[in-house]
Amino acid sequence: MSEPIVGADQGDRRQFASGMTVLVRDEEWLVTEVSHTQDGVRLVVTGTSPLVRDQTAVFFHRPGSLDAVEPLLAEDTQLIHDTSPGFRRSRLFIEALLRKTPLPQGERRLATAGTHLADDLLYQREPAKRAFANLRPRLLIADAVGLGKTLEIGLLLSELIRRGRGDRILVVTPRHILEQFQHELWTRFAIGLVRLDSTGVARMQRQLPAGRNPFDYYQRVIASIDTLKSARYREQLRRVQWDAVVMDESHKLISKTALNNQLARVLAPTTHAFILASATPHNGDDESFNELISLIDPTSIVDVKKRATRDQLAHLYVRRHKMSPDVAAQLGTEWAERAKPQFVDCWATPPEEAVLDELYSTWITPPPGQSAPVTGKGSRLFPVTLLKAFLSSHEALLETVAGRLDRHKSNPERSAEAVALRRLGELARQVTDGDSAKLAALVRVLTQLGVGPKSPTRVVVFSERRKTIDWLYRQLPARLGFIQHDAAGQGEKGVTGPVRILHGSQSDEAQQRIVKDFALEGSDVRILLTSDVAAEGVNLHRQCHELIHYDIPWSLITIEQRNGRIDRYGQRVSPQIRVLLHRSANPAHEADESVSRKLTDKEDTAHRTLGEAAALMGLRDEQSEETSVEEAFLAGRDIDEIVPDEPTDADDIFMAGGGFDQDGQDAGFAAGVQPDDTVRQPRLFGSTREFVEDAFAEAYQNPAEAIGLTWLDATDYPDTFEFELNRDGNRLADLQRRLKVLPQSYLDERRILERMTLTFSPDVAKARLELARRHSGERPKRRGAATREQKFAESGWPDMSYLTDQHPVTEWLVDKVLARKSADTTQARRLTAPVIAAKVTAPVFLVNARYSNKQGKPTVLAWLALHCGENGMHVDEREFIQVLHDAKVNREMRMSAVGDLTGLRSLVPQAVETARAEMRRRLAAEEDNLMAPLTEYADQLHRWEAATGARYEQLTLTVVRNRAEQRVRHTVTKVKELIDELSTDGEPMIRIVGVLVPESV
Repeated sequence: MSEPIVGADQGDRRQFASGMTVLVRDEEWLVTEVSHTQDGVRLVVTGTSPLVRDQTAVFFHRPGSLDAVEPLLAEDTQLIHDTSPGFRRSRLFIEALLRKTPLPQGERRLATAGTHLADDLLYQREPAKRAFANLRPRLLIADAVGLGKTLEIGLLLSELIRRGRGDRILVVTPRHILEQFQHELWTRFAIGLVRLDSTGVARMQRQLPAGRNPFDYYQRVIASIDTLKSARYREQLRRVQWDAVVMDESHKLISKTALNNQLARVLAPTTHAFILASATPHNGDDESFNELISLIDPTSIVDVKKRATRDQLAHLYVRRHKMSPDVAAQLGTEWAERAKPQFVDCWATPPEEAVLDELYSTWITPPPGQSAPVTGKGSRLFPVTLLKAFLSSHEALLETVAGRLDRHKSNPERSAEAVALRRLGELARQVTDGDSAKLAALVRVLTQLGVGPKSPTRVVVFSERRKTIDWLYRQLPARLGFIQHDAAGQGEKGVTGPVRILHGSQSDEAQQRIVKDFALEGSDVRILLTSDVAAEGVNLHRQCHELIHYDIPWSLITIEQRNGRIDRYGQRVSPQIRVLLHRSANPAHEADESVSRKLTDKEDTAHRTLGEAAALMGLRDEQSEETSVEEAFLAGRDIDEIVPDEPTDADDIFMAGGGFDQDGQDAGFAAGVQPDDTVRQPRLFGSTREFVEDAFAEAYQNPAEAIGLTWLDATDYPDTFEFELNRDGNRLADLQRRLKVLPQSYLDERRILERMTLTFSPDVAKARLELARRHSGERPKRRGAATREQKFAESGWPDMSYLTDQHPVTEWLVDKVLARKSADTTQARRLTAPVIAAKVTAPVFLVNARYSNKQGKPTVLAWLALHCGENGMHVDEREFIQVLHDAKVNREMRMSAVGDLTGLRSLVPQAVETARAEMRRRLAAEEDNLMAPLTEYADQLHRWEAATGARYEQLTLTVVRNRAEQRVRHTVTKVKELIDELSTDGEPMIRIVGVLVPESV
């Protein structure tokens, strides 16, 4: 969690760190979180003195105020005896400090990779490496569809937490994937987020006083962009500082006038880490894309109207695809090869042929000398809209005709158009449900696939038209033998039953439920009829490998996005894509054959060779692609003329290749970050399990009796235990508070706030997660009993958690260990350090020391072992942990008397001064490395300021020039402040964490 921070007043040199003890109102408190705010240094603390023991409070340190916070000084450290078995309390204390202390600012390597409930793929580490190579972790993750951007984001957030930069997290996603994203971050990375969907907002309004800023109350939040873009929330967010903000599907932020963009502009300056994610980040407009990049780093782009160069993008942007060398080498069996698309010819029936004849003869290719009966601005492509509506369904065409007539019914200039529309509508009404060739073909294909009441086979069916989806929803159940029903009182059709509907007009709760149910094997859903709202971000591959395009969007990007719902990492069955083509006996009426088939083939070829299809047309925007294709179609041009087989623009090749140079090396990693460049975290205990076991034993003496801690049958559930959070009045209130960020339905169904089941075994955790997805109610066996009472679960959330170092239970135990005071403490207002009898020949002082920047984050960090010898005190050259291991400080220690501590206590000031001297030496040795990134960024700022200044001097309008220059000055001021805040500041903070003394004979 957050680490040392100096006072808000520059004259106040007091430093604070999580893990240290402070005095407020004559009571002692353990600091658990630290952050810098406009109101002073914000400290989250837990009481340790008798009057306030285990109480949680928040203090703001303001020099001179009644609640001024006094840090306890290292020179006054009181050495104390430890009477716990095998010096358990001391070992736990040291281990807890090791776990609580964040990595220093200059540490670029990854510390948590490979520790989560996710496959450790090297390519998924790269975004985090790229982010931490920057001065601040700010990045656009633009990996192609299916590579696992959520997992990459989870790893990046985990690394931020380990660096003390993860106390306050905001994740912004489309509303239909809120629960999916929240579920992944919790089950894979143990990162709990409060979900502010409609239910969450309602609960928030009930719990918080009127006028309270909810983002001051909730530390880690996930919310939809539709919720946050409102003026009310934007203003509240403007007043909040975040450690990390993640904005998924960030291509929706591009338009400067859109509320989404305004939200991004509010959030970008308020956060340390700013992570944008999108498989289609470039909409074809360089200015819009450059504006997006400028949100990440305002000094990266000089002229937003010019195309950004590789040098400008390399450190801010990462893009790979399935065919990228580093990706393809690691996928193995976790991403089955997509089968070639299958085309299903749907030959028009006579009533449908009549409609096609009318569409082409009147609207698409009228006779020579005549034109389509359309008038008015923006109507040129309306004939194609009519045609595509019919290629979807006769119902969609009737809706389009009726809507057009209704909008222009009072306009006499459109009388000819109205007559033609009525004639077309009359023909469309002659098409019955039984006349629909596509419907008959869809039913035939679904039947051949085995879709039915007694089959588990699932299929997702895409259509561009909501009217078509609603019509299919009415037609399919009976034709396939399903009994369709919707839950009483739902108020929305298609939310329950074997055939479901997903579209943008549904409530967020309905959308999330449908997406969740489709991923659960035990749910009754078999067919998902969806609009393109599900084409972005939704994972539909877990129980499905069959996708049918009922109609084809005339955009390569949208086709690729649709296919990516089942063709993605984690798909172990070869995904099959099918396309229904509306065919005609008249070769001149073959739009689906000449356009839809070719677009599908080109997307498939690009997917297999380039890894993505968006680069082919170079437009980078769905609507732009669609308009281009429609215009070409009306002009009688072949699709091959406007959609090449490979990119022709060098920058599109760069975008498609993910930044790879011709030699296959990623251009963005010129700095040479190695694929497996990780840092080993110092640990005294052999495993997290050992720490957890001893922490529970120290806190509750007899955990089995106090909190019902029980280890499950080792054969079925190795390394798995459970305990109660409210047993016989022993309520673990602080832990319950930490867990309340999880969905209420999950907490209620699994009774999480009453009893938790945790495992250290990744295999067990993965099995339970898969079981949750299969809707099984089987529960783990308790020792001495056959099985638990089975409970049918519908949430898809597992009944046990994988216990990592960053799990709330582990963090709770760390804080509990640090807050626990020794019974030997006899003096108040002093830090304490335990004395441990170990395999040493002379006393060894164990010290944690660090320099910090003005934001309070460590820049130089050291764990020191100071030996007391005949010639004074010196620093051991061995690593801190090695000193402890060599001294046999472990669970096998025997108790040994340490004798009188008077002589040792007299050495405390010398130990503190020796540590300070060593830290000054280390700062001098590391100063160049510490200053290098700051100096480099300052140089970049200078170049940007000069270049933008020169450009703005050319502006002729004084008002425009003044505004531009004011924006530049504001940016320069903020960046200079940032550079100053990240510079090492003040004296080192020293803490004696223990003393090793020779064992008595």
